[in-house]
Amino acid sequence: MPSWDERFRDGDYPRNPDPSPVLCRYVDSFPDGRALDVATGTGRNAVFLAEAGYRVDGIDRSREGLQIARQNAIDRGVADRTEWIRADVPTYAFPESTYDVIAISFYRAVDRFPDIKAALAPGGALFVQHHLRSSEDLRSGSSGDRYRYGANELLRDCLDLTVLYYDERTETRADGRSGAVVRLVARNSTGQRQSYPRVDPFECETGD
Repeated sequence: MPSWDERFRDGDYPRNPDPSPVLCRYVDSFPDGRALDVATGTGRNAVFLAEAGYRVDGIDRSREGLQIARQNAIDRGVADRTEWIRADVPTYAFPESTYDVIAISFYRAVDRFPDIKAALAPGGALFVQHHLRSSEDLRSGSSGDRYRYGANELLRDCLDLTVLYYDERTETRADGRSGAVVRLVARNSTGQRQSYPRVDPFECETGD
C-alpha cells in the first residue's frame, strides 16, 4: 500500500476536501480559543477552524500532507492562525487541559484516545468521525477492524464527557464507495444539569 506521502503527492487523496458538515453545524456552539486537529492530513478541518477564528495546531506524520495543508491555509488567508506539527500521534506528547476544540477525522488513535481527551480544556469540545466495523461488504475505510470502531464503542469511550451528538450510519461517498461512519460531538463537562447548544441543521458553505 502506498505511504500517505505518496498518496498525497499522487493525488489519490483530495488536496482540499471540505470540512465535516457536523463540525460546521456545531462550531458556533464551541468555546473560543485554541484548537487541535489530530492527523490533519491536508488540513480539511484545521483550516476551517482557523477560518472560524481559532488558533489551530495541525498534527500529522506526513510531510507532504502538511505542505498541502500549509498552502491551503495560505490560500484561505489563515496562515497566521495555523501551526503545522510533523509528529507521530502514537508517541506525541499531548499537553493536558490545553485545547478548547479537538477534531479527529478518519484516524483512530488506538492507545492515545485518553491522552487526547485529557488535552481538552474544561468545557472544551471534541469532534470525532471515523469508520465503523460492519457486517456489510463496504469498500471505504481501513482494511482491518483494529482501526475501526465497533458499534457504540466510541460512545462508550466518551461517557466521561457530555455527549451532544452521536450518529452511526452507512453513507455513499462522491466516488461511489460506501462506508459505515460514526460521528460524535462531546463537551468536557459533567453534571446532571447543563446547558445545551441550539444547533441549526445547515451544512458548510464552501468556496469555489
